[in-house]
Amino acid sequence: MDLALIPQIKHPDSDNFFLLSGPCAIEGEDMALRIAEKIVAVTDRLKIPYVFKGSFKKANRSRVDSFTGIGDEKALKILRKVSETFKVPTITDIHTEEDAAMAAAYVDVLQIPAFLARQTDLLVAAAKTGKVVNIKKGQFMSPESMKHAVNKIIDSGNKQVWITDRGTMFGYQDMVVDFRGIPTMKQYAPVVLDVTHSLQQPNQASGVTGGRPELISTMARAGIAAGVDGLFMETHFDPANAKSDGANMLHLDHLEKLLTNLVTLRSTVNGLI
Repeated sequence: MDLALIPQIKHPDSDNFFLLSGPCAIEGEDMALRIAEKIVAVTDRLKIPYVFKGSFKKANRSRVDSFTGIGDEKALKILRKVSETFKVPTITDIHTEEDAAMAAAYVDVLQIPAFLARQTDLLVAAAKTGKVVNIKKGQFMSPESMKHAVNKIIDSGNKQVWITDRGTMFGYQDMVVDFRGIPTMKQYAPVVLDVTHSLQQPNQASGVTGGRPELISTMARAGIAAGVDGLFMETHFDPANAKSDGANMLHLDHLEKLLTNLVTLRSTVNGLI
């Protein structure tokens, strides 16, 4: 993978995976800076290229009374402050063509949500901003079909594109990751494994998505063993009270030990290739 796509995350003396991590949603400035500070300290020590993740708004909610955000511009300004404070790139989701240009003024990477991975106009709008575009594989899409999503970005004049696998629907209320798809998708673009969303249990009767956070370490290790280029993990210092996706988040206190183990595993895998 060419990390020169985002110069700020290059580590010349490291062959680690890169990490997209942060809260599901921007809940406020203090929480964003607190989470970023912790992750930056850990990733700097471990020489892991890092991109801070935070959604400036949440459009895909189970219920009308679910948290959707603190205001678009307010949240985007917080993402910019994180970037300027810690000198790291940032990534956020976009949901409409209008979001693309707006968010591109504040962040380095535009993320296409999985449910929107086939929306041609959205992909083209993201590509035309010139930013890196991270397309999440639709839960309903095959690994092979992601070639067409990637080509929409490339054919729009932008070669800066990643694919993120966040699992495939298994029945109505569970997700599975087919690791056979990792080498397939790596033929098209750098591949990221979304560890935490792959452990979601959607469509709960309560209208609040469930999850299996106790399997985060297992899923992350499997991704590294399968040869992913990057990992995506949402984290929070108080997942139980996070305003979005708390049920499948990694507690911030557990991040350093997990990443330390994953760096060791990555080194072993690299030695076997």
